Amino acid sequence: MNEPHLLKQTLRAVMAGQQRAAADPHRPLWHLAPPVGLMNDPNGFIQFNQRYHLCYQWNPLACAHGAKFWGHWSSADLVNWQHEPLALAPVEEYESHGCYSGSAVDDHGVLTLVYTGNVKFEQGRTAWQCLARLNPQGEFDKLGPVLALPAGYTGHVRDPKVWRHQESWWMVLGAQDSDLQGKVLLLQSPDLQSWTLKGEIAGSGLGGLGAFGYMWECPDLFRLADQDILVVCPQGLAAESYRYLNTFQSGYFSGELDYDAGHYHHGEFHELDHGFEFYAPQTTASDEGRRLLIGWMGVPDQEEFYQPTIDHGWIHTMTCPRELSWQAGKLFQQPARELRQLRSCARTFNGEAASLPELDIASAEIDFAVNGEFSASFAGILQLHCDRLGLTLTRSNRRSGETEHRYWRGTVTHLQILCDSSSVEIFINHGEAVMSARYFPGSQPQLRLQGHSMLALHHWSLKRCVIE
Repeated sequence: MNEPHLLKQTLRAVMAGQQRAAADPHRPLWHLAPPVGLMNDPNGFIQFNQRYHLCYQWNPLACAHGAKFWGHWSSADLVNWQHEPLALAPVEEYESHGCYSGSAVDDHGVLTLVYTGNVKFEQGRTAWQCLARLNPQGEFDKLGPVLALPAGYTGHVRDPKVWRHQESWWMVLGAQDSDLQGKVLLLQSPDLQSWTLKGEIAGSGLGGLGAFGYMWECPDLFRLADQDILVVCPQGLAAESYRYLNTFQSGYFSGELDYDAGHYHHGEFHELDHGFEFYAPQTTASDEGRRLLIGWMGVPDQEEFYQPTIDHGWIHTMTCPRELSWQAGKLFQQPARELRQLRSCARTFNGEAASLPELDIASAEIDFAVNGEFSASFAGILQLHCDRLGLTLTRSNRRSGETEHRYWRGTVTHLQILCDSSSVEIFINHGEAVMSARYFPGSQPQLRLQGHSMLALHHWSLKRCVIE
């Protein structure tokens, strides 16, 4: 499809559908969601010239996975956002089946995108790693491919995350080798144009892992405290009793990267989010040195196409932005401090859980210490149970109707819960773990607590963010 025709169809889809999407009662009040169509992975997350930029995988033409565009927002404060010109559209031969995920860097004062051009053909598929640079008009000019498919790998090589270390650019790439095993590749470049493969730094059958998935997507490697953290999404992990229960997983390793040798010595894999919907997170460093994360509140090939928002012409949201820290040998996640701007109408309640009034959770934050067993019902649809083993989150599967559970095992001492019109994010023990979930309540959803645990509970209504 040629570019003028594709852009005309995109404009038509947005103009025809945005009013219907905006009228959906499940439309988020402060989470980011596509104006129309399907959104998935966050891309190109960066703070550049004192503004945050966040791109996203987007199919504006349908609530379906197809040839992906990159939409583009920017923000001064991670709370209020504005639409920027479309970043990428799949119009070139080297990206004919989608501008797949990637990252953004500041290349000598020029905002530069590094992304995967996906090409499918009758006998299979291939992938190109490509560049695009921001021009003075606020649009991205494509420079084309800079890295072809490396030898020894299938066409599933994608999702470049690029950063600067000393005098070089470095890239991690998700990959599948010729034995159909998931890997993460490390590459080095002096100029973003010419890349040298340093080797496989992690993957199925490496670093003490046995078989560990057939494809590793969305790698992200960064230094935090004294650790090199590798965030990655392995596909093909077998479900266990209390973990790996989503269709595909997202998690992290911690360790030490030897840049010269192209070797990463790491520990065990830990899930990043223990809820129902979380995938493809991407991080960036803020100007003051914080490491921030945003994820897609969805999972591919799960029951996504049974979500009722499809009837309004849109599907999926991002998570809230999260701050990362390394504490006691674990990766902690907490809501970005900027989100406190949304708080209003503060209220405090004290007493036995069952004695507390029902709380409005259409758009709210709830914070309380935990000192015993209790249960919480989110609009009668999503159930949270806390006991000595940890937390269990329960709902009915939207496709099958069967009851399904997600778990976090450990001692719960504190919960911070962020609610929007169709999502819940539960931060455990000041960020030791998180459980995220989409849910679709009726009007005026309420939180009802049960149990004998004594709670000192803080509740805030959260204001609507501004998206211009």
